[in-house]
Amino acid sequence: MATYLDGIVAWHRARAAADERDLTQLGDAARMARGNDGGRSFEAAIRSAPGVAVIAEIKRRSPSKGDIAEALDASLTAREYEAGGAACLSVLTDAPHFGGSVADLVAARGAVSLPVLRKDFTVSAADIYDAAIMGADAVLLIVAALSDDELSRFVTETAALGLAALVEVHDEAEVSRALRAGAGLIGVNQRDLRTFELDAERAVRVGAVLPPEVLSVAESGIGEVGQISRLAEAGFDGVLIGESLLRAPDRVAALRALTALSGSAAS
Repeated sequence: MATYLDGIVAWHRARAAADERDLTQLGDAARMARGNDGGRSFEAAIRSAPGVAVIAEIKRRSPSKGDIAEALDASLTAREYEAGGAACLSVLTDAPHFGGSVADLVAARGAVSLPVLRKDFTVSAADIYDAAIMGADAVLLIVAALSDDELSRFVTETAALGLAALVEVHDEAEVSRALRAGAGLIGVNQRDLRTFELDAERAVRVGAVLPPEVLSVAESGIGEVGQISRLAEAGFDGVLIGESLLRAPDRVAALRALTALSGSAAS
């Protein structure tokens, strides 16, 4: 039976198959963009956070939640997140399923000094080159959406461009695949993208098999008091938070409360 993830990935693979751009030229443009910009280190921002690093997400809607913040101003939201103490930004660029855009990423990154993750469904080298060209500092690689060969090649390609690869897993078997591919930054998504069901115990359970040298990020369903403390105790270096911040009446205050909590949780 087809899942949510199957449908989304099929759409992205069809788009990639129809892309007739020259990969050599695109790769050259990506390397030039990175050379001109200099980049911002996503991994260093996580490591240097005073506690558990908060990666704050800009997302307009999702297949599971519908509209979240459809009318948000990406530049303003990015500035709110920076003022609230976020270590990094995550910006959705998937348009048909999440309402995101390249314009959102460009606007958000231009408004702040934080490194930015391009949150999308990476299925080709062109997706990685596009991320570099638009100014992203990191890309998302979803293990469940990629073959072992693709995963290994994309981890290598992102590193060659000076981008970080947040390699997303959902279970212990996917952790093994991510490690074999050379992942040094692993995100555990508590939302199963096949069903979009949330498992609040997933991060702690799956995180237990992550090697200590790997940077780890817990994703989805985070925002309540006590969750960050528990994730810190489980060894996570960062948390990715979107919906709870986007729905908050005062995003700066909401994020300051969470970043203060993350600092005390790790001390």
